Order: sequence, then C-alpha cells, then structure tokens
Amino acid sequence: MKKICILLALFLSISLIGQETKTSLKTYRGEKTKIHDLVHTKLSVDFDFSQLKMNGEAWIIAKPHFYPTQNLTLDAKAMLIHEVKMGNKNLDYNYDGKEVIINLEKTYTRGEEFEVYIKYTARPEEVEQAGSQAISDAKGLYFIDPMDTDPDKPTQIWTQGETESNSCWFPTIDSPNQKTTQEIYIRVPDKYTTLSNGLLIAQVNNTDGTRTDHWKMTQAHAPYLFFMGIGEYSIVKDSWNNIAVNYYVEPDYKDEAQAIFGNTPEMIQFFSEKFGVNYPWEKYSQIVVRDFVSGAMENTTTTLHGEMAYQQKGQLIDENTWEDVISHELSHHWFGDLVTTESWSNITVNESFATYSEYLWREYKYGKDHADAHLFEDKTQYISGGNYDKKLVRFHYADREDVFDGVSYQKGANILHMLRKYIGDEAFFTGLKLYLTKHQFKSAEAHQLRIALEEVSGKDLNPFFNQWYYENGHPKLHISYEYKDLLNKVNVTIKQADKVFSFPLAIDIYESDVLANHVVNVTEKEQTFSFNYTKRPDFININADHILLCEITDPYKTLDNYIFQYNNAGHYMDRRNAILEIAKNQDNELAFKTLTKALNDPYFELRILALEKINLAGKYKKKEAIKVIEQLATTDTKTKVQGIAVGILGKLIDAIYKPVFLRGMASDSYSVKGNATIAMYDLDKTVALEAMRSFDKDAKEHLASLLTRIYIKENDESQMPFIAKNLLATMFVENFSQYHKDNFDKTFAWISGSNNSTAVQNLVSDLVSKGKQYKKYGVDQMALGLLRQIVMIQEESNNSKKIQLKLIAKQGIAELLD
Repeated sequence: MKKICILLALFLSISLIGQETKTSLKTYRGEKTKIHDLVHTKLSVDFDFSQLKMNGEAWIIAKPHFYPTQNLTLDAKAMLIHEVKMGNKNLDYNYDGKEVIINLEKTYTRGEEFEVYIKYTARPEEVEQAGSQAISDAKGLYFIDPMDTDPDKPTQIWTQGETESNSCWFPTIDSPNQKTTQEIYIRVPDKYTTLSNGLLIAQVNNTDGTRTDHWKMTQAHAPYLFFMGIGEYSIVKDSWNNIAVNYYVEPDYKDEAQAIFGNTPEMIQFFSEKFGVNYPWEKYSQIVVRDFVSGAMENTTTTLHGEMAYQQKGQLIDENTWEDVISHELSHHWFGDLVTTESWSNITVNESFATYSEYLWREYKYGKDHADAHLFEDKTQYISGGNYDKKLVRFHYADREDVFDGVSYQKGANILHMLRKYIGDEAFFTGLKLYLTKHQFKSAEAHQLRIALEEVSGKDLNPFFNQWYYENGHPKLHISYEYKDLLNKVNVTIKQADKVFSFPLAIDIYESDVLANHVVNVTEKEQTFSFNYTKRPDFININADHILLCEITDPYKTLDNYIFQYNNAGHYMDRRNAILEIAKNQDNELAFKTLTKALNDPYFELRILALEKINLAGKYKKKEAIKVIEQLATTDTKTKVQGIAVGILGKLIDAIYKPVFLRGMASDSYSVKGNATIAMYDLDKTVALEAMRSFDKDAKEHLASLLTRIYIKENDESQMPFIAKNLLATMFVENFSQYHKDNFDKTFAWISGSNNSTAVQNLVSDLVSKGKQYKKYGVDQMALGLLRQIVMIQEESNNSKKIQLKLIAKQGIAELLD
C-alpha cells in the first residue's frame, strides 16, 4: 500500500506523532497462531445503497492447520449474522460483534477439509475500529455518493482490506499469514461496471434490471487483498504476454488513461526479468476511485488508486506524478501478494521492497540520477520524520497501523540498497529469485529473506540484519582531517554520535585529475584512517558512493572543495550538495560561474535547483547566466525546467520577454502556463488577464490556486464564484504567513457579505466537503466556525436575498453536524 502525505493531513496530524503508550509497546506482536488454514472463499453479495449495507452469503472451506479442532473462529466485524450452516444443518455459534465462533459439531483433524455457510449483512457504518494513518475509519466497505446526490461525484462502491478490514464485509480469518482462493458473485444495477480479483467468468442479466458478475481467483492470496470495485467506468485495454492489462477510469479520463498507466506492460516485463520470476497472476487491472483512504492498494491482480492518479494532458506533459505509485503497487504483486508478510511486524518484506522497486524502475527507465534523486527523497522523509528510535522489524507497537511509516517504507528501501551493494547485484537478485520461488503463495518473514540471500551469496548476513533490520537508528558521523604534508599523508577521523554502527565506507581522494578509491571498515566510536598522497588532495569525498544510510557533518569542507566537487564528483548527491553550498556564495566569481554551469546539469531536477537558487540581482553583470536561462525557457527538453526558467525571467520585469510569456501562457504545459501567467501579470496585468480568459476548464482547475490569488488581487467580482470555490486551497501554501491569513480573512468576508448566491454556495459546499473529508483531523470544527461566520455576516441585513444566503450556510452547518 502506498501512503500519500496530503499536505493538510500532514499539517494537522503533527500533534498525533508519538502517542504510543508505554503499556502497549510492551506487548509482543508476533505472527497470528494458525489454528485453521483457509482453503477457498466463495461470496455472493448485493447492496442496499440507501442504508449503506451489503447483503452477503459466504461459503468458507477450511481445515485444521495441525491440531484437531471442533470450533472455527472467524473475524466478522459489525455484522448481522442471520444463519450459519454446514450442508443443510444449522450450526450453533457465538458472535460478539467482532468474531463469530462456530461449533463444528465434530472434531476435524489435520488436512481434513470442511465447509461452512454464513448468511449475513455487512454494516460498514457500524464498524468501530481505528482507521489507518489515512483520512477515514477502517470500515472495509465504502459507499461513495450512494444516492447520486452530489453532482461532482459519481456513485461508487469499493473496498480496502489492509490491514484487517476486509472482515468488515465478509467473514474470514483476517490475518496476513492466511492464503485462500476465492470467487465472488456481485449483483449490481446493470449500468455499473464491477471489478474484482482474478478473472470475470460470467455475467448474468437479471429480470429486475440488475446484473450478476462472477469473478474467480484460482491462485491463493491473503484475505486482506480481496477487492471489489463498482461504478460507471470506461475500460482502457492493454496487454502483456497475452495477459489482460486494463485501466478502469471515469469516462472523462479515458483519453488520458494510456498516458497515466501506459508504462505498465513495460514495468511488468522489467520486474519479471529483474526479480527472476514472471508475473505470476492471471491478469492485471488498475482502477481509480473517489475518496480513497490512502494513496493506492495492491489488491491481487486489481490495484486500486486514489483519484490523485487522475491527471490532465497539461500535467502529464510536465511529469506523470503517479508513476512511482504505479511501479510500487505493481511490484507488490511479487513482494506482498505472491510472498506475503507473515505478520504486520514484518511488513518490511512487503513495503520496503515495493518502495525500493520505485528506485529500480527509475534506474532502468530514466537513469541513475533519476533513481538516486528518488532515493534521496526517501532518505529525507525517513530522517525528518522522527523515526530514529524505530526498528525496521518491530514486534512492539501500539497499533498495527503504526508500522506503515517512514521506517518500513523509506528506510527499508535505503537498507535494501545497501544490502544490494554489500553482496553485489548478481547475488542480490539471484537471492530474491530464490526467496520468491521458495515462498510463493505463502507468507514469510525477514529471516527467510536473509536465509535465501545467505544461501546464494555464501555470506553470513546475521550481522547486517541484526544491525539494520532488528535494531534502530543510523550512523551519525562527524568528519575531521589532519594533513601531514611533510609525510604526504592525510588522517581522516570519523566519530560516531549516539549509537556505534559497523559498516564499510567509501572514501574517494582527488589529486587534480587523479582519483583514488578506498573502502574502509568503520567499527568503533572514533577511528582514524591514513591515506598517502603525492600532493595535497583537492577534495576528499566521504561516503563517495552514497550507499550508506547516514548523516554526515563535514565542517571543514571549503567553498573550493564544493566547486571541485561539482565539477569532478559525478554522483547526483555530490552535485546536489555542491549546488546548495555554492549558492550561498554567489558573490564569489568562480562560485557564480559554477552555479551558471549547473543550469545545464545533465539531470533536469538539478537544473531546476540551480534555477531556484541563482541570484540575478545586478543582472547587467550576469548576462551569461541570463542567456542560459533564456535558452532553458524556450528549448529545454523538460517543460518543468522551461516553466521555472520562465518564472525566473519574469522576476526581471523586462518587456523584452513579453513574447516569451505570451507563448508560455498558450503552452499545453501547466508548468510553463502557470509561471508565464505570473510573469505576464507582473509585467502587464491587462494582457495577462485577457489571456487568462482563454484558459480551458482543465487548465483553470489545475491552476486554480494561482488564478484565485490573481483574481483576489484584482478584486474581480465577476470571478467571485471561482474564487469562492478555490479559496480554501490558497490557505495551504508553503511558508504560510500572517499575510496569507489576512488575505484569506479579507476575501472570506468579501464573499460572505456579498449577494452572489453562486459564490456563497460554492464557499459553503467547499467548507462542507473539506470538513467531512478531514473530519478526523478536526477540520469539521474549523469549517463549522467559518459557516457560522457566514450566518453572522448575512444576519447584518434582513433583505430576502440575505435570508436566502443565510439559509444556504445553515444548511451547510446541518449537513456537517449530521
């Protein structure tokens, strides 16, 4: 499952960090004891849209795992249990709202299969269990606009099982160490498309205007990976090796589906070759749903994506921002679906691999810079997330949802990168093939990964796993140098803060154009390593391959070192770090010249970084840099670079660039269009506002926050409905300040006190929508406060128009309180 950090959720959830209790952390969270093994699960379901319920029948085939048993315990949350049978005979059972314990009326022994039938009603709105780190409670089954009352939202039904929420819509042993085949009969109104795991076996039209779809999965997988999706979809068809690869999208996005998901067949081929195991399932579908509670979910053969996957042509020209998620969820079909973690404590064998697979795909498709940039982002998320004290394999946690964090995902990916280097590419990927083959259609833990890699490499990997998988933290290194020119020797001292780690460390020493590569083994709190040289080195690069997950303090590096580093050390991180340091010293002629050179860096994100950092004050002395920026603005191969370059030129407020800005405002790229709009507005408001009128609906929607800020500055009453619809989005910007708050308050009062019913309705609707969506974080209370302000402002006048607008706000309050 891919977790997406929504800015609002991140902002509001900071206070929730670290609320694990000492008592809960003492509880050991191991693999769930297997009393029974699931064999096959058959379901037949239909839906009560008005009551938000599902009528279900379940036929469950199971067998004792080892010891004889007479009772079967199934997870079944908040259901109404109507009937439990074996054959034609009713069975006695006890049900406490969470588990149903069934008396089988005889003792079954190991390997002896039996089948029970359960008729039930699933009531997802009655579920009482904490949600994941996502927005809504974990209720398993979700009805979206079930009565078709929201004109901006389609009616949909979808499910989300991880961690243990599928037992909210069908009885099962809801544990990741179970595997079962499945089939589902889904009865829906005929206008809806259905999607589930496996293959669509049959469709039967019923006499009442409904249709029953029969989906069957012949390969065993974990219960949390069961899935149903229902809605009005266009199906864009693709394939890989005669296996169907389909994309289920709302009709408005069918033309963009190929651009969003079209790399999937190539990804399947790449992962099949890289992991040494061909894609093992019968099909691969991807579906996009509304109001998903996380980023995406790797339901077997049927990945679910949140609506953030939807992108317009203008966005996709700049970058497919969902491609990492697509590769992440696909790779789960090896690491997570084919071989599944035996317990949530070992979630690393699912999520660390899926996160590292994002690196592998980027490395193959776009090159090493692209991949290394992504790995750096992962490292930054882990280090900045307050995760130092958490172990990768965690047997003690407050709630199972807590393990889905920057350790299991981002740190785990960095650890796999180190492990790959430690044993070498061939041993690493051969070991992964052995792990996948040996444990396919089963569950596993990190030790079994270690054993497979040991069997291939011949290395004892216990020290590596003990340090990186079963302990917390990472090295924090302080570097110092002592040059002994008479001896032609330099001593490099490495001090470890906090914990002491053992690791190989790459050190590169540069003497002009001569490079010496060294690898030292660091094992102590403080160690000094001596290196000979012919002349004093120009630059010493610590962690030169950037493999080690660590923090380094190197206070003795000079500006000359950083300039040399940019020009000679080729790794993405060397160039990035050099740009950041050089940018602090732009008064230095050589530093500015080097930063100008970085404007043409081979990797586009470093070109963007250089653009963002360059200072063009005193522009008449910086003509060379400006000339480069002019070229980037019109000819760079990446439209994101073009857009940033246009924005930089806009800050010069020079009429010579007016044609560039006009062309930019007509660009299909939203990066170029947005930056050109700001530049033109600052240069010539009249021309900018006129050009903005020609923007199509999609462009206005994507650039809504930018356009809203411009319309607010213009106090443009004709655009008040547009401003009202997008006002809340202007609150969530980087470096939100008192200026932004004052501007929001002023605009809010302007709209709230107006007679523009469309604008007031838009503002109320957005407040209600955001209040509901982010209720878990208290946004509903903020929204209620603002809605009450609208009522108070409208109450200052009693004319009929104001009474109507006040009623709109009161209806919004009632909807939020409902």
